[in-house]
Amino acid sequence: MRKQYFSKSLWVCVVLLVALLLAPPILPRFYTYILAVIFVTALLAMSLNMVVGHGGMFQFHHCVFYGVGAYTFALTVTKAGWPMWLCFVVSPLAAALAGFVIGWFCVRLTSLYFGMLQISLGSLLWAIAFRWYSLTKGDDGIHSIPVPGFAATTSSAYYFILFSFILCVVVMYLIYKSPFGVTLQATRDNPARCSAVGINVRRHQLMAIVIATFFAGVAGVLFVVLEKSVFPDLLFWVLSLEIFIMCLLGGWFTFAGPILGAAITVALRTFAGIYTEYWTLILGVLLILLIFFLPEGAMGFFLQKFEKGRDKETAPPRGQHAES
Repeated sequence: MRKQYFSKSLWVCVVLLVALLLAPPILPRFYTYILAVIFVTALLAMSLNMVVGHGGMFQFHHCVFYGVGAYTFALTVTKAGWPMWLCFVVSPLAAALAGFVIGWFCVRLTSLYFGMLQISLGSLLWAIAFRWYSLTKGDDGIHSIPVPGFAATTSSAYYFILFSFILCVVVMYLIYKSPFGVTLQATRDNPARCSAVGINVRRHQLMAIVIATFFAGVAGVLFVVLEKSVFPDLLFWVLSLEIFIMCLLGGWFTFAGPILGAAITVALRTFAGIYTEYWTLILGVLLILLIFFLPEGAMGFFLQKFEKGRDKETAPPRGQHAES
């Protein structure tokens, strides 16, 4: 029966992938662009969820690493003139390095103190991007950033972002299912017991932060490929709060929940924003209803229904135990 459900899930993924591959020739360019924005935002939300949902850490200023990846790519291309392939490699590594430095201090604290220190250090990086006008052009941002020819148009950038997103999701899923991923979730559930059996909790938390910030840096590079510009708001704490809400909306104890949360938030911001500038009020009402009625998130609710349906199908017929 488990193979049957795995087969169904695989077919759903294949159909969804085919639909996404066929989207640019069929959909208008605006909707293709919105899908690309969802992929970039979903990757950022999934990287945050690795630390918050699976690691149990208070990563309140995660988007700063998103901005570090984006700014590193922009500066190495426009200022340093490095080869494009090298910029693609260095930018996520720079975000991971920033994650290592900030995380090295933060993992020595717990709970809200962790989050407060990270907000302070992340705000320092935002201030550098905002104030260092000679390097980052301040609040004007950096525009007209050259990108490779294979990602110059909206459709080609969409395909590049889609394949990069799929590759990152597969790698993150393998990490999630690896012994490291299982141990990370154990440190989230009971850090004291993990320490008692010899697990270095701080080391696992720091490794999770470095991995998550690397993928946040990848998302920052993909943002530049799509928008061809960067600006200091990418490092501002408000964006971190929005990404945090996406994880909560989709279900931060699930693997794919942030993808659903990002899709809902981006779609709401885009289409509700056409009719009203107070689209955040609608998001706030949805979040309140979610907390009261679906505390496990939208994806968590669907997974619970799926598990209940599978249990009913796999349960033996009534009276079978008595007959045997």
